[in-house]
Amino acid sequence: MDSTKRYENTLVAILFFTWGTVFLDRMSQLYLAPYFAPEFHLSREQIGTLASALAIAWAASTLFFGALSDRVGRRPVLIPAVFAFSALSWMSGLAHSFHQLLLIRALMGVAEGPTWSIMTALIEESSQAKRRGRNIGLVVSAAALVGLAAAPVLTTQVASRWGWRSAFFVAGVPGLLAGFLIWKFVKEPSANGETTHRKPSLREYVSILRYRNIWLCCLGATGFMSWLFALNVFAPLYITEVAHEPATTAGFLLGASGLGSFFLGFLLPSLSDRVGRKPVLLLMAALSAVVPLAFLVPVLYLYPLLLAAIVFTANTGQGIASLILVLIPTESVPSQFRATSIGLTTLAGEIMGATGAPLLAGALAEKHGLGLTMWLAAIGSAVLFLAALFLHEPGRSPSAASVIPSAIGAGPQ
Repeated sequence: MDSTKRYENTLVAILFFTWGTVFLDRMSQLYLAPYFAPEFHLSREQIGTLASALAIAWAASTLFFGALSDRVGRRPVLIPAVFAFSALSWMSGLAHSFHQLLLIRALMGVAEGPTWSIMTALIEESSQAKRRGRNIGLVVSAAALVGLAAAPVLTTQVASRWGWRSAFFVAGVPGLLAGFLIWKFVKEPSANGETTHRKPSLREYVSILRYRNIWLCCLGATGFMSWLFALNVFAPLYITEVAHEPATTAGFLLGASGLGSFFLGFLLPSLSDRVGRKPVLLLMAALSAVVPLAFLVPVLYLYPLLLAAIVFTANTGQGIASLILVLIPTESVPSQFRATSIGLTTLAGEIMGATGAPLLAGALAEKHGLGLTMWLAAIGSAVLFLAALFLHEPGRSPSAASVIPSAIGAGPQ
């Protein structure tokens, strides 16, 4: 194995671990809410506000610091961000009121936002073209394995034995190790021996809005995150309150869905390296709609193993994130703006999908029942599918997205 491939594999391993710790810290708040909410006398609205504050801060931060890293480099922004969100996770355990916790979690969103755009840009820049989809998919799938599978078990087990404050302390430890590994082993990407991070002008930043794929990726990201958050927030309630299944069944079904997302999260992006981004994204968008619709079929609850198998094979969420938030945007714009393009599409998805969709779904559920939330998730998949239909397949050659348009009127279609 040559040194370049060895470094590429090392980078994927380190960033897989790092991205897993990001989602461990982000999702721990959701799993620990039953423990700290009674102590702080929190309403459901306040619990939702904690999640929304983190999402909004994350959205703004991932664009701003992603763009900054396009100017000053990846390491100077990423390393402090990793240590910062780890410290803020630890500080969450020191909060003694709702407002203290709200401030800490919002600051955590600011610290975690850069990790998404910068880490995925790092992988894209450091991977050979034939392995970009595989490598991005592997790292992004860590969110499903750690954040959706391991995190609820780890945090609740610690909280049940030593209290929720200790769980926040424990959740912050892996990030410190991740920060050290990045500082020690991750290199600043380069092209032809020169840094890839010259300082673009504001005019050049604005020019990426002339790329059709960027607008479509923003629309697709909105649909994807609407599906993701409507499903994950309301599916447990639908299964227990409408389908009248025990919480253990809900946990089993959602666990199967999350595990499927992990495996498909790197298998399907790897397939896109061979057959193209657009056809694979269309397939994943169609499959993802099956998950919320399957939960609406009463007869399937008579056969829980069958229902688990369906949602296992249909949850393509992590693979969708790899394509619509990372690979297609970065392959559609000049190489100087990779992190900026990731930040912009993520901003649209976080604001419209991660923040707006759960609020809309909650309001509709109050009036029309929880079943409508599953239909809203399916509509999110439909929006993603429509956006994917109009995408141009990103250029495959290194030069396809390596130059800045010479004039504002020269942007691509």
